[in-house]
Amino acid sequence: MDQNDKNKNNKNGDRRKGVFPLLIWALVLTIGFNYLLAAMDTKKLTESACYIRYDEFVEMVKESKVSEVEITDKLLNITPAKGVAYTDEKGREYTGEYLLYTSPLNDPELLPLLEEYGVKYYKPYTADDSLLMALMVNYVLPTVLMVGAFILMMRFISKKTGGGFGGLGSVGKANAKVYMEKTTGVTFADVAGQDEAKESLVEIIDFLHNPQKYTEIGAKLPRGALLVGPPGTGKTLLAKAVAGEANVPFFSISGSGFVEMFVGVGASRVRDLFAEASKVAPCIIFIDEIDAIGKTRDSRFGGGNDEREQTLNQLLAEMDGFDPGKGIIVLAATNRPEVLDQALLRPGRFDRRITIDRPNLAGRIATLEVHTRNIKLGEDVDLKKVALATAGCVGADLANIVNEAALRAVRKGRKFVSQEDMLAAFEFVIAGSEKKNSVLTEFEKKLVAYHEVGHAMVAYKQKNAEPVQKITIVPHTEGSLGYTLLMPEEDKTNLRTRDELMAKISVSMGGRAAEEVIMHTMTNGASQDIQEATNIARNMVAMYGMSDEFGMMALGSVRSQYLDGGYGLDCAQETAAVMDKAVKEILEKCYADAVKVIEENADDMHKVVAYLLEKETITGGEMVAILEGRDPATVEDAYASTRKSEEGFRPSVPSTIEAPARHIAMTSEKIEAPQPDGEKPEGETPAPESSDTDASAESGADSAPSAEGDGAEKSENE
Repeated sequence: MDQNDKNKNNKNGDRRKGVFPLLIWALVLTIGFNYLLAAMDTKKLTESACYIRYDEFVEMVKESKVSEVEITDKLLNITPAKGVAYTDEKGREYTGEYLLYTSPLNDPELLPLLEEYGVKYYKPYTADDSLLMALMVNYVLPTVLMVGAFILMMRFISKKTGGGFGGLGSVGKANAKVYMEKTTGVTFADVAGQDEAKESLVEIIDFLHNPQKYTEIGAKLPRGALLVGPPGTGKTLLAKAVAGEANVPFFSISGSGFVEMFVGVGASRVRDLFAEASKVAPCIIFIDEIDAIGKTRDSRFGGGNDEREQTLNQLLAEMDGFDPGKGIIVLAATNRPEVLDQALLRPGRFDRRITIDRPNLAGRIATLEVHTRNIKLGEDVDLKKVALATAGCVGADLANIVNEAALRAVRKGRKFVSQEDMLAAFEFVIAGSEKKNSVLTEFEKKLVAYHEVGHAMVAYKQKNAEPVQKITIVPHTEGSLGYTLLMPEEDKTNLRTRDELMAKISVSMGGRAAEEVIMHTMTNGASQDIQEATNIARNMVAMYGMSDEFGMMALGSVRSQYLDGGYGLDCAQETAAVMDKAVKEILEKCYADAVKVIEENADDMHKVVAYLLEKETITGGEMVAILEGRDPATVEDAYASTRKSEEGFRPSVPSTIEAPARHIAMTSEKIEAPQPDGEKPEGETPAPESSDTDASAESGADSAPSAEGDGAEKSENE
């Protein structure tokens, strides 16, 4: 018998166990209902009729006080004549329409007596009903109807509350989804960008396939593996891929699915889940969002709930109790590992932690290839450029970008997705869609234009800043009246220098600096820029040890590493006040640098702003062409880099030029004719200095491309 048959038999057995209590309850209620009806009939009879002795009945017949007599096997039902009143032994008087009854005796003179005084008498006809029919009508049929009503009611309740089939008898059943064999439909081929995590899980798959290889040498596989990482990185998908690769049953349940309205349900469901898993071992149990039941048992992270603690205690006991040699592997996922109970993380339970982090450049390219399998792509689509633009994005973000690009292609009436669709979809995700009905005055448009060009100019002049990709003054739905899009040219690690962080703050300050220097005013459009700059400066002081006042002293600790990345201060209030002063000094220095750049390049800014007001959206290549005195309309590579990393760079020149022959090396340097010894060539000038980028070795954090915007800045906070 295969696993599917076993699972089907177990499921049928559970249903029978759930129906049996309902049958008992229905039968008891039916019997009680029949007795209740009989009691009600008796009470009704006693209220409208009165019992008399047989001799009283005979006396009333002789006195002509009886109008009619109904003769049955057990009673004589007497109808008194009109106007006749009767008073019983307790003094109660019966008048009007009422009945009297008495028990019949074996009296042969009764019928002649009734005929003598003119009393009508009769015996009603009753059909012969069998005992079986009476049982069917009175007991079996009501029981069946009641069981059916119970089942329908409990099914309705289960849909509303998530309870199991069978009503109260199965509230403690675990409502885990069970994927048998290959029905998860996911393998490692569907998961990209997480090569390190997949390597860690390959050992688990091998153990499920070949457990004897480990047991022979005496090795024991960890009972549980905890998948941690930011939201959207593919923790649940990776767990399903493990089950799909191992070809074993896969039990999937959310942490919140253990606890419901009844006390003790969580612990009962944990017991039932492990009991069901042991029947179909080897298998995998996956608990998603385990922090819902696995929070530490103290008051620091919201502990103190008895029901949740009972569920956690039962989970700890079950993980200690099962034999890992049976092939039961427990996987769990969370993005809040810092709140989990230490007993849950100790060796012997979840003693292996697998980090599912944001993918690097190669991982993003592989992820895009997975999500574009069924997408018709144009010949101009370069997934590497898209991957570079989406630095810091997780798998869910990339899937959303690909889907938005496909939707945009359909709106444009195309049968394939182009590179423009991919980059436009990326901008749509970070900035929202354009506001079609938004109207700005000429002064507002000019103010927004100088604000955005201020960001772009500071970024262009800063050697440690990311190159400018796009500038727009078109309002978007994310709350910005415009934005400046910066894109990295290379994939970076989680390492950034102090100069790069200072340059990022200066770029954020560029918008406000342009407002003050050029327009001689201030607006609230720089609010998001100021918040981001302040966050970076505060991290530099509190976390990175980049301030002169505190040096290498850490003033805070991370609270939610994989969620918002925020931290809490671990210092005195006096120290926090000094820290604020250090943060202000950093901000003032970066703002002064931004003001200096704006003042030195005011004339160039006027040219770029004039062109931006005409076009409303320009690329970084067009901005560079204006600054170099060339016609921006000649720019062919709209997405060329604005970073002067190569001598002789021109955005208007195609990015790829085929060499005439492989053995000929092309160069843009001027080659002078040979001169006699001791003579200098005419017009000799000093050798050109290396560019800013060549003179600096950049390394930086893998962060999302920033969009310096008026009203909202689209960049990842440090």
